[in-house]
Amino acid sequence: MRLKIYGKSWLDDDAIAAWIFLTPALILLGVFILWPIVYLFYLSFTAGNFTTAGVRWVGARNYLRLILTSDFWQIIGNTIYFTVATVIPSLILPLGLAVLLNRSIALKGLLRTAYFIPSITSLVAAGLGFRWLFQNDGPINSLLNNFGISPIPWLSSTIWAMPVIILLSIWKQLGFNLVVFLAGLQAIPLNLYEAAELDGANEWQQFWHITLPGLRPTLVFATVSTAIFTLRSFEQVYVVTGGGPLNSTNLLVYYIYEQAFGQFDFGYAAAAATVLLAVTLVLVYLQLRVWGEE
Repeated sequence: MRLKIYGKSWLDDDAIAAWIFLTPALILLGVFILWPIVYLFYLSFTAGNFTTAGVRWVGARNYLRLILTSDFWQIIGNTIYFTVATVIPSLILPLGLAVLLNRSIALKGLLRTAYFIPSITSLVAAGLGFRWLFQNDGPINSLLNNFGISPIPWLSSTIWAMPVIILLSIWKQLGFNLVVFLAGLQAIPLNLYEAAELDGANEWQQFWHITLPGLRPTLVFATVSTAIFTLRSFEQVYVVTGGGPLNSTNLLVYYIYEQAFGQFDFGYAAAAATVLLAVTLVLVYLQLRVWGEE
């Protein structure tokens, strides 16, 4: 069977079969991903809530509010600080561990499993654990007291609360990136290292000139996935600090949640969510572009 338009084959049997199999997935994609994105964009130009009063069109007023609201810029600053401080250690630490675990060492399989456990641990459970560890009379302050250091108000300090959230996020992302880097290391041909050894290259030179270039696509994937993980962070803030003290740990996703379900200002929350979506799409575009070059 062939459908022809102006004498040219438009759909042959294989194409029709492909569309038949793809249609259920495309429908689900449209209903649960594309339509919510379109509706989010529409809501960002409205005001009101889901009551009998309904919503009304306000144009770009919500985006203007974002620009003029000082709290929003504080949230953006918090999110940038949190993202940078989380992404960099979340790449360096697992990369170093992956290089070590890629060698023939004792208990290598057990260590890999132990490092991956945080990735499969619920963020809520991990958050409760960190909240207990860093409370005023918790184990961390008890340990510091043994060394003669005064207790630190970790979760009630505008200086120390964010590092606790960052530490939790690094711990959570460590195992995933470790597995990603291990897979990337095993894809690098061993004969490159053998040739480098014959040429007199030491371990650092091999790492700099062979390992890092060979891991370039893996590094891009790990960087983008970790950045997206940090940008959508919600549970850490909700469980550990609730955005406090004084908004010092309030991140963009938690701010959107507060505006939507705390203040019932859905249009303003949708505008903030659109900003987050735009940043995420830029990161995904950069990842796909680098992969395309590779």
